Amino acid sequence: MNDFRASFAASQIQISKSALKHNLDFIKSKIGKNSRLSSVVKGNAYGHDISVFVPLAEQFGVDHFSVFSADEAWQVKKCVSDKSDVMIMGSIPDEALGWAVENDVEITVFELERLQILLETAHKIGKKARFHLELETGMNRTGVEKKQLPLVSDILKKYPGDWQLEGLSTHYAGAESIGNYLRVKRQIKRYRSAVEEVRELGLNPKKLHTACSAAAFSYPETILDMARIGIAQYGYWPSRETYMHHYLKKPGESDPLKRVLSWTSKVMSIKEVAAGEFIGYGTSYLAGIPTRVATVPVGYSHGFSRNLSNLGRVIVGGQRTSVVGVINMNMMLIDVTEVPYVQRGDEVVIIGDQEGQTISVSSFSELSQNLNYETLVRLPSDIPRVVVE
Repeated sequence: MNDFRASFAASQIQISKSALKHNLDFIKSKIGKNSRLSSVVKGNAYGHDISVFVPLAEQFGVDHFSVFSADEAWQVKKCVSDKSDVMIMGSIPDEALGWAVENDVEITVFELERLQILLETAHKIGKKARFHLELETGMNRTGVEKKQLPLVSDILKKYPGDWQLEGLSTHYAGAESIGNYLRVKRQIKRYRSAVEEVRELGLNPKKLHTACSAAAFSYPETILDMARIGIAQYGYWPSRETYMHHYLKKPGESDPLKRVLSWTSKVMSIKEVAAGEFIGYGTSYLAGIPTRVATVPVGYSHGFSRNLSNLGRVIVGGQRTSVVGVINMNMMLIDVTEVPYVQRGDEVVIIGDQEGQTISVSSFSELSQNLNYETLVRLPSDIPRVVVE
């Protein structure tokens, strides 16, 4: 069914197995053998598709997956093996707590009310709640304050046998930027102090974990029993600063991360436009010379931003070509005057490589003033994902 759908689709996204294995091997070499890799697959696996990405990651030894919400956990549970663990880092409505407990889904607790309701639910079900306690260390978003830890202990004492403290976590407020160096260092210190407090209260978490991709690469001391790695496993650095931090340690080394995702379509039709004629909607692009225009069936409904009108680039016939005119809901126009041999049905690369030319997510994102993260997660789930070598 998926092959049938992909063959009929206006465009498709390719997911590279070899690139993913390469990235995971590199990440494992960075975090070490004693730290468990938790694959962060929120945002539909950063646009790569949970149902496609999770089984591939399992093939390469990943056995822990982190998501933001309960509905994402449900998606992962549908395609993950019984050997892997799933952790919700953020949103879960009270009515979903029972489902999580019954299905051994790990839950991040960052407020006392949530902990109370979780333990009440687990007690009623008669099964231990597996939870991680998130500590507030200075990001001021979510997390239990250090002064609240005795209250956490008091609540847990009321429900002996109804819980398992899987881990203690925190999240850093901008580890991808040197501008946040002092703030991150303060957070590391506060986390360590809070861990000591937790242990003094008689609580014994199975794992300590704080590192995301940026922290793991820039602050190796944050790599503890587990590291929650998101953007890096897909082949992207959290920021240029993070990449430079790595590069300065190993000057001359080529980028050790490989992009897992590429996105292609095909030329739908070709038209000759006379000089002096406007192209597409409105009057935003005037053909100054006789112009050969190709239509590509990808538009803003597919995640190709309307902001890229008259700015975007794609690759066709081994050459980078320009988007001309206004991006439509379902298609765009590209100038193929300098690529006269391009014909209907030829491949168009929107993200990826063709004959030595590259369109990166970074360049794609910068033109539309989006982050890599933002561009990736906005790729619609209904674009077929196809696994390639």
